[in-house]
Amino acid sequence: MEIRLKEELKHPLSKWIREDRWPHIWCSGCGIGIAMSSFLYALEELKIEPREVAIVSGIGCTGRVAGYVKVDSYHTTHGRPIPFAIGLKIAKPEMKVIVFSGDGDIVSIGGNHLIHAARRNFDIIVICVNNFNYGMTGGQFGPTTPYKAKTTTTPYGNFEYPFNLPYLAASAGATFVARWTVLHTYYLRQSIKKALKRNGFSFIEVISPCPTGFGRPNKIGEAIDEMKYYKEKSIIKNGIDPKDAELSFHGGNIVVGEFVEIERASYIEILKQSIEEIKGGQK
Repeated sequence: MEIRLKEELKHPLSKWIREDRWPHIWCSGCGIGIAMSSFLYALEELKIEPREVAIVSGIGCTGRVAGYVKVDSYHTTHGRPIPFAIGLKIAKPEMKVIVFSGDGDIVSIGGNHLIHAARRNFDIIVICVNNFNYGMTGGQFGPTTPYKAKTTTTPYGNFEYPFNLPYLAASAGATFVARWTVLHTYYLRQSIKKALKRNGFSFIEVISPCPTGFGRPNKIGEAIDEMKYYKEKSIIKNGIDPKDAELSFHGGNIVVGEFVEIERASYIEILKQSIEEIKGGQK
């Protein structure tokens, strides 16, 4: 009876989770866990084995994902997960290499790596959890903080315009680009599955609540209130030009969907072809 009870209480994703590292460090109401479980369910539904996957992250709240998932995982320095993932993919091209990190890590200090990985159409997936601030280091504003939003370093409101991340990734050359909130778990899972099955550079932005660093100073309320905001304001517009993918916390809308899905020779494909041509020329 006791053994059966333990089996019934087993987490459905225990195959993928380092349960010995529980409890996690995320704040109550944080959406990163939802983003992580959506990713793990996508792997499970595609019947991908843990040995076929590698996760790379940088520093930040989202970066803890690499420590909680039971696959080959690498927690790199701040802003550097993409170049690390590139090296890993070149060395092990058969592996699914996923960068799973936050907006501050990927598009602030790591922004230069993002645009060049997209330009090269590198065979990696970047899942960027955007909670609009540097959550782990004190709630400072960053390059995705909405205009007029308050943070610890913009107490009177942010006067800088933020990046539109899908537009940034697409304009740099990404061949698959999507944005969802953590409320849209089904659609997020489907986009991750699509990215896992294709070659080239895939970028998925995941809008997530940060009740501590962003919700509190902006008087959004609890995490559930931000999720209600997603429900009320999100509009699915698949296939639109990413420059028109609005993201507003001041009376506007949150446009979500899959915006870009094109075919272009990936870096690994070009690399293999170039090696064959060099070998042929040496004969």
